[in-house]
Amino acid sequence: MKAIFGFQECLDVVQEGVQPIEDNSTEAQKLEFRDAKKGDCKAIFLIHQCVDRPNFEKISTASSSKEAWEILDKCYSGGIKVKKVRLQMMRRQYELLQMEEQETIVEYFTRIRSLINLMKGCCEQISEQNIVEKILRTLTARFDHVVVAIEESKDLENFNIDELQGSLEAHEQRFLERVSDIQSQQALSAQFKRRNLMHNDKHKKSSGRWQ
Repeated sequence: MKAIFGFQECLDVVQEGVQPIEDNSTEAQKLEFRDAKKGDCKAIFLIHQCVDRPNFEKISTASSSKEAWEILDKCYSGGIKVKKVRLQMMRRQYELLQMEEQETIVEYFTRIRSLINLMKGCCEQISEQNIVEKILRTLTARFDHVVVAIEESKDLENFNIDELQGSLEAHEQRFLERVSDIQSQQALSAQFKRRNLMHNDKHKKSSGRWQ
């Protein structure tokens, strides 16, 4: 919604509202007031277009976009106590977060980013370094030697999440290619063994008939 308001150049009026003017205002002030009212009408129209019916019923009587926005903000973010409870729960989830064995790097990073965004929505401040160190601690065992290499060769204070994801994805791709090559070799070896067994059985049967 903030991106839409910003694109339509009415975010300021949503956050700050329309400032009233006095009867003896100048023409410039009146013109500015009319532009602000027009932006306010545009913003409340956008809000009406973007909410579902239950939320529309909550804001249908709002006289300004600022009032409607504040109603929605209270409904979704809740009070201070609710935010604290949510944040405590998410901190616990963050502490227990681990990469699963069958999970890819992309899936794990998406899961971490989703949780961090929710925490930041509750005003939690998490440094880039903290997130990088958390990820390195919670990767599966197949990334152990990569983690050691990164910790020895990189300055973690200046190492961001995107760089870390790129490095881990490159390693994961090489690992999957090796696994695929090994599986292909095993499949070929098994096929060769089956052919030899079939050939030997056929040879034995033909020898028995000749005798």
